[in-house]
Amino acid sequence: MSTVRVIKPGLLTTIQDLGRWGLQSRGVPVGGPMDVPSHRLANALVGNRRDAATLEVTITGPELEFDDDRIVAVTGGQFEIAIDSHPVAGGTALKVGCGSRLIVGRRVRGARAYIAVGGGINVPPVFGSRATNLVCALGGVEGRPLKVGDLLPVGDPSAPDLMTIKHRPFPPLPLDRHARVRVLPGPQHDRFSADALDLLQAGPYTLDQRSDRMGFHLRGHRLSHVRGADIISDATPMGAIQVPGSGLPILLMADRQTTGGYPKIATTITADLPVAGQLAPGDTISFVVCSHAEALAALIAQERALMGTERQESV
Repeated sequence: MSTVRVIKPGLLTTIQDLGRWGLQSRGVPVGGPMDVPSHRLANALVGNRRDAATLEVTITGPELEFDDDRIVAVTGGQFEIAIDSHPVAGGTALKVGCGSRLIVGRRVRGARAYIAVGGGINVPPVFGSRATNLVCALGGVEGRPLKVGDLLPVGDPSAPDLMTIKHRPFPPLPLDRHARVRVLPGPQHDRFSADALDLLQAGPYTLDQRSDRMGFHLRGHRLSHVRGADIISDATPMGAIQVPGSGLPILLMADRQTTGGYPKIATTITADLPVAGQLAPGDTISFVVCSHAEALAALIAQERALMGTERQESV
């Protein structure tokens, strides 16, 4: 079996696929990429299925050595990228020769990149997924970030020749250190003061140092509850904005728990989740309430663009 050797792991590099769907009722979190479109685009560029496992890179990336010829792609945030000592571009299919090294260095813009390898990262699935959940220590390589010396098995590529791959460009993400995301009123928005949604939109909020794949802890305007800060625990979708007793919002992200006991004032629309997913501690975020029609139109447009990329056939 072909493998990829981890020479340097980067700051926080984990194996991710689209996550563990269908198990939330049993207490198993979904997990998966912080920026789903970039994960899917990386797979499309190398000829993989959308659910093939990629490597999610945070802030600084890994150095990887290949034991055979492979097609790779790096998408998402803008990072320094090289094959051996030769700088290369992200967002396109690249050929890495046997014995060569792919080096993903520091971020330039955005916080996360996705490395797809033709054939996918082929670690054993856990509960139907290869995604690493650091909180539960599930999936990936022993449920942890990559470390020096890890050998990552890779599958058989479906598009082994760089010349057989064509693709349409996908609209680039905004990668500023300030993100503006659209939200819908949450299921408990009536448990907050009348001006709470206006205060939420008055932002910006700053991601504090506790922010991680589980959730972004935000500093800024405090939101007031009118019926207490505790509710009977209910489901927590990615992008939900829950508000504990401190009044400071928490934006729930990929590794969130399946349920939570704080009221949720708003929920980030699906199309804007990847914008939030490219933020890091110290970055800022603003929220704006939109209509259901706008949220649906944005998601349809994003999905059409992604599917147009994924459906490109080999020439």
